[in-house]
Amino acid sequence: MNTLQNFSKGLIKENPVLVLVLGTCPTLATSTSVTNALGMGVAATVVLICSNVVISALRKIIPDKVRIPCYIVLIAGFVTMVQMLVKAFAPALDQSLGIYLPLIVVNCIILGRAEMFANKNKVFDSAVDAVGMGAGFTLALVLMATIREVFGNGSFMGVPIPVLSDNKISIMTMAPGGFFVFGCLIALVNKFSAHKPKKEEFGCAGCPSAAVCGKTSCGGKEAAVSD
Repeated sequence: MNTLQNFSKGLIKENPVLVLVLGTCPTLATSTSVTNALGMGVAATVVLICSNVVISALRKIIPDKVRIPCYIVLIAGFVTMVQMLVKAFAPALDQSLGIYLPLIVVNCIILGRAEMFANKNKVFDSAVDAVGMGAGFTLALVLMATIREVFGNGSFMGVPIPVLSDNKISIMTMAPGGFFVFGCLIALVNKFSAHKPKKEEFGCAGCPSAAVCGKTSCGGKEAAVSD
């Protein structure tokens, strides 16, 4: 896999939210407004890049038996730094994100990439993977937040939109609206994704019930075994 493929896979093909269905909790909670979604996406991306780079650099030093606790400690350190920066320079955003900002520590996207990619690849490749996955996470958040804020609040990034601001669909900013938009986006990605599961036929070799089944195939067209 080259650098471009490593980066681009996180945008659509392996999008952490819409394809891998990871980080659902912060996705639904912070996608009520574009500002919150963008802030959460950038914060998670910064933590993801830092943790991937450090874990990849230390992958031969961290003992295998305690790698998960070590990953969590490293991630928690970066989350703390990001949270302190947000509190210092964007206090309104920190208040809006609330508990979901420190909960980046247990975000399964970050821990998953540490375990599945950074632990097995070089520093540069891990950094590129983190940037791609972070961009995909942010893109999915902003897309969901745009739909929910525009129709739910009649605004975009806090700026009222004519007509829509007087005809709000309030349920879009609530949990049911979040699940609805989330499900629709997943369905669209699956519909237009180039990756399609292949239908396979399985023979009877090795099947413990082959002697009494009376068929020659478990998939596709089945034919009876002639005596």
